[in-house]
Amino acid sequence: MMTRVLLLRFRLLTVVAALPLTIGVATAHLEAQSSEKRPLEIADYHIWRQIDGEQISDDGRWVAWSYTKVRMDDTLVVANVDNGVRHEIARASDAILSSDGMWVGYTLSPPFQEMEEMERNGDDVSYQAGLTHLESGRSWVWEDAYDFGFSATSSHFWVEKTQTQDEVTFDGTGLILRNLSEGYEELIGSVWQLAMNKTGTHLAYTVDADGGDGNGLYLINLSNGARRGLDNSKARYSNLVWSGDGTSIAVLRGEVPEGSTERENSLLVFSDIGDSLVRKYEFGPTVDGLREGWVLSENGDLNFNEDASTVFVATKAQEAELEDWGEGGLPLANVNIWHWEDARIQSQQQSQLSQDQSRTYLAAIHLQERTLVHLADEQMREVQITRNGRWGIGKDDRSYVSDWRPNYADYYRINTATGDRTPILTKHLRTLGLSPDSKHFLYWRDGNVWDYSIEDDAHLNLTASAPVDFTDKQFDRFGEKPPHGVAGFTSDSSGIVLYDRYDVWYQSYDADPAVNLTGNFGTEREIRLRTVQADTEEETINLDQPMLLKAYGEWSKDEGFFRLDGRDLEDLTWEARRFSYPLKAKDSDRYLFTVQTWQDFPDLWVSNGNFSERQRLSKANPQQAQFLWGSRILFDYTLSDGTPLQGTLAIPETFADGQRLPMVVRFYEKYSQDLHLYPTPIYRHQPNFAGLVSNGYLLMQPDVHFRIGSSHSDMLEAVEAATQRVIDMGYADPDAVGLSGHSYSGG
Repeated sequence: MMTRVLLLRFRLLTVVAALPLTIGVATAHLEAQSSEKRPLEIADYHIWRQIDGEQISDDGRWVAWSYTKVRMDDTLVVANVDNGVRHEIARASDAILSSDGMWVGYTLSPPFQEMEEMERNGDDVSYQAGLTHLESGRSWVWEDAYDFGFSATSSHFWVEKTQTQDEVTFDGTGLILRNLSEGYEELIGSVWQLAMNKTGTHLAYTVDADGGDGNGLYLINLSNGARRGLDNSKARYSNLVWSGDGTSIAVLRGEVPEGSTERENSLLVFSDIGDSLVRKYEFGPTVDGLREGWVLSENGDLNFNEDASTVFVATKAQEAELEDWGEGGLPLANVNIWHWEDARIQSQQQSQLSQDQSRTYLAAIHLQERTLVHLADEQMREVQITRNGRWGIGKDDRSYVSDWRPNYADYYRINTATGDRTPILTKHLRTLGLSPDSKHFLYWRDGNVWDYSIEDDAHLNLTASAPVDFTDKQFDRFGEKPPHGVAGFTSDSSGIVLYDRYDVWYQSYDADPAVNLTGNFGTEREIRLRTVQADTEEETINLDQPMLLKAYGEWSKDEGFFRLDGRDLEDLTWEARRFSYPLKAKDSDRYLFTVQTWQDFPDLWVSNGNFSERQRLSKANPQQAQFLWGSRILFDYTLSDGTPLQGTLAIPETFADGQRLPMVVRFYEKYSQDLHLYPTPIYRHQPNFAGLVSNGYLLMQPDVHFRIGSSHSDMLEAVEAATQRVIDMGYADPDAVGLSGHSYSGG
């Protein structure tokens, strides 16, 4: 919502005039500013660059990112961490580094002004795909690119072309497949969808050609280039997917019957890919178990279970095509009827009409049994599937739909072989997920973490004997208080890792007393410790391996990293800065992260696993040195009932002791955690913090403590107390204080 600046008039201070918030207004304290620096103006905001799409190669040698500007061209940078070599590519973005660290692929956009003009005129914007060899710097470019990528082994690079023909009845386009090791490429025509298996050995693709000539599913062995057709027909092939182990493919094949709206599809599954004898399964539009008048729908995804014995498919009722409404007939009805018993108001129903019309319902097709089992329906639209595919957890929230009440739902265990449903939970609010081993469904109830053993249909309170309360007592909203969170499941399937306010705990599935892995270090020092999933492909937590933790000081706002090795907790770095969660190079002990403060833009840094050898890679905004900037401090204050709170105060660079400056108070919920957040100048509908402070204003952001039922009075109390505190500290002019809020705080 739009932001507005308000006059503040209450018992602690009086505002007699609105603040002159126009950037560039001269104030007395600015007259003594350094001649080498000047205040920020709105016209300066476009100079600032942001960093986007950062990534690190598997071997840790290369880091890629894009510099972006408002209404300007992007610039891609690929930097070698070891020798300083850099590639800067104009108008490039969306970089992908190959797994061997030798190549980078990227999108090349037209110049921004040209692209904007094309969009304004309703013309299609054409993009290019680029490929650069990082050691030599040699590059290749392909026109009319829609998508691109590498095989998992980095042996091949592919570019899918954009459909450039108008008013065609087919979707296939050209596919460029380049062999990177041998340096040649080929053009494959009329490709609609493609997918490489996870191991990078095979490429599967569907053809959708003019008139249906050559339509089918094809497979290329990337090691030798051998190509074979797996299926052909005049129908359309879509929803192509590989199994997780890369040995099976599934695809839908079908056409829309005359007089109907939905495609009638068959499911094709090919297993034992890589063997000379590929096994084929075909399930037609009348597969055993499919409801009469229903179809296998391309509007939902296909997915395999982990052993590729079951395929999960979307289903949908067939609909008759509406007859054309003749010009001479009665006028179409155009009245929207509201009814008080509707679960959704009429405007919401209208906005979600397309979603409702395309809604599908999950079913399981068991390959060996050759049967389909419906799992979801109108009463139970959402179903989560265990990885082994044997069970689903269904959610039915029809009885609890509300504009204001908590999002309760009833939950059921679903047997995917039979479709039978077993009630699990009634009118329940918070669930915590399925375990990777397909055995456990966790949920939160009455201040405890519970485990539902799926196979045994048994519930167990895991944390009943825990020596700590895992409830987030600081949660200050209406309704049940949530837990601090579950970090993940252990790799040995013995339990889970979860959090209290400050520490990290292990809880076994046997409901033994929880074990404090961090030895109460966080609680004793009021430092919040949280696990870092540096390897994005790792799905569990191995407690036998060292664990990287991110740390945050509750009252100091300092941040850093610790290493937990068994019960030994090692302090790696602890600083008055804000760190991002780091990305780890897959095959190297090298981490990529950002560091920021009020004065320091969140540039990219790399470090070893100890965070002791740190190297800065980017310098996005050196022009900041030309402008007056300021600093931000933390202060404490209390409410009338003794509740301790904190706030932040940004102070102009030209501030001198004894000055009383005009102050803008920006309030909403909690803000003190942003002490070290960099205030990037940017065009937006809210006040620009850097611009305010650069032009001589104080910026104060107080924390608000909410009680149930008195939220706006709570806001007023917190703003009053924090404002008075800053006045007492000698910074703010009590006759020049303005308020800025948004949404719930006044926007």
